[in-house]
Amino acid sequence: MATRSTIMDTNSFRAEDAAALDEQTRALTDKRNDVLGESYRLFYRNPVHLVKGQGQYLWDAAGDKYLDVYNNVASIGHCHPAVVSAVHEQMQQLNTHTRYLHENILNYTDELLKTVPSEINRAMYMCTGSEANDLAIRIAREYSGGTGIIVSQEAYHGTSELTSGCSPALGSGQPLAATTRLVPAPDSYRFSGDDLGDWFAAQIQQQIHDMNDKGIKFAGFLADSIFSSDGVMSHPIGFLKKAVDVVHANGGIFIADEVQPGFARTGDSFWGFARHGVVPDIITTGKPMGNGIPVSGLLAKQNVLSAFSDQIPYFNTFGGNPVSMAAAQAVLKVIQEEELQQHSQRVGQLLRDELTQLMQRHECIGDVRGAGLFIGFELVTDRLSQAPNKTLALNVIEELRNTHRVLTSVAGPHGNVLKLRPPLAFQQHDIDWLVGALDQTLTKLTA
Repeated sequence: MATRSTIMDTNSFRAEDAAALDEQTRALTDKRNDVLGESYRLFYRNPVHLVKGQGQYLWDAAGDKYLDVYNNVASIGHCHPAVVSAVHEQMQQLNTHTRYLHENILNYTDELLKTVPSEINRAMYMCTGSEANDLAIRIAREYSGGTGIIVSQEAYHGTSELTSGCSPALGSGQPLAATTRLVPAPDSYRFSGDDLGDWFAAQIQQQIHDMNDKGIKFAGFLADSIFSSDGVMSHPIGFLKKAVDVVHANGGIFIADEVQPGFARTGDSFWGFARHGVVPDIITTGKPMGNGIPVSGLLAKQNVLSAFSDQIPYFNTFGGNPVSMAAAQAVLKVIQEEELQQHSQRVGQLLRDELTQLMQRHECIGDVRGAGLFIGFELVTDRLSQAPNKTLALNVIEELRNTHRVLTSVAGPHGNVLKLRPPLAFQQHDIDWLVGALDQTLTKLTA
C-alpha cells in the first residue's frame, strides 16, 4: 500500500471524519467525492467552507472571520483592489493567446527583469508553477545534454509528469523518475557539523557521483531556496552558494523554484535565492505573481535558454495572456509602491520574536525559524531529543481552526512543522491574534 503524501495527506479530511460533520458540510464533501473524484484533498477534519476574502482575512459560509496564515497564492492579500481593477479593465478590452502582439507582456517583462541579476535577461510565461518547472527541466536537459535532476528529500515542484517525477513530497504512490536523485534537507536545527554549506554541497556531489556510476549525465539542481516542503530551511544565510558552485563545476544548472519564496516573501530580498548570494541559471515562478490569477513565469540566462529555444518552438496558449499580465503588473506595482518587501522583513521579524518568546512557556516548541513572512514553527516531544511531534502539530492546527479561527498547515517529512506563511497583507496587529491563539492552544493540548 502506498504511503501518504506529506503535502497532500498530512493535514487532510478523511472518510472517517465524515460522521462528525454538520449536514451541509457533509453534503458538500459527498458531492465533491462524487463529481471530482478521489485524488483531491480538503484541509482539516472539519473542512472550511469559505465564501469571502479580504486582505489577510477570510469568512466562511456561517459568517465567521478567519486569520489566513497559510495562503501565499493570494500573495498581496485576498481580493486586492488593484488586482481586481486591473483584471476587470483588461477583461473588458481583450483576452487572447500570445501569438498576437500585445504590450502587456512586454511592459511587464521589462519591469520584472529589473528585479533579477543582470545575467538573467530572458522571460517566458505559462499558467502554473508546474508548467514553469516542467519547462525548466526540459531546458536544463537541452543545455547540459544530461537528464539527471537533483532535488531535496521532501521537495515539491509540480504535478506534470516531469515535475511529479521530481517531487518526493507527493508520496510513494507517485514514483520518482529513474533520473531523479534526492539530497537530505539542509536542516540547521539538527545539523551538528561545522559548516552546513560544506555539508550540503557534499551531498550534491555525492548524488552526482551516483548518477555517473549509473550512466546518468547530470543536468541540474532544482530547489526552492527556503526548502518549504522540507520544513522551512532558511539559515544560515548564504549556505546554498557552495552547493550551486558544485552544480556548475559538474556542468549542470541551478533552477531556483521561486513560486513560494519569491516576490518579497522572505523580506531580506525580493527573491529567495538572493539571500544566498547566488545567481540561478533559471528562475521559475507561479500564481503568487498574479495574486492567484493563473500565471507563471520562467526567467533565464540567454545562453542557457538558447540551448532550448534555438532548437525547439514553445507555445503555451494562454501563458502570458493580457489579463494575466495585467494582474501580474498590478501585483508587482503594489509590492513596490507599498514597500511590501520591507514590510515582510519588519513584521516577520516581530512575529518571529513573539513566537520565540513562546518557547519560554512551551517546551514542545523546538525551533522557530524563517525569513520575512515565511516561518517554520517546529513542535517536538522534547528539546533534548528533538523528536518530531506530528500528533501535537496536527491537533494544534485543528484547534487553531476550530476555536481560534486561524488557518495554517504543516510541512516537513514528519508533518510537525507549522508553516506560517500569511498573505503579505498580514499586519503587526495580527500578531496578537496568531500568537495568542498558539499560546492558548499549546497550553490546552499539553496540559
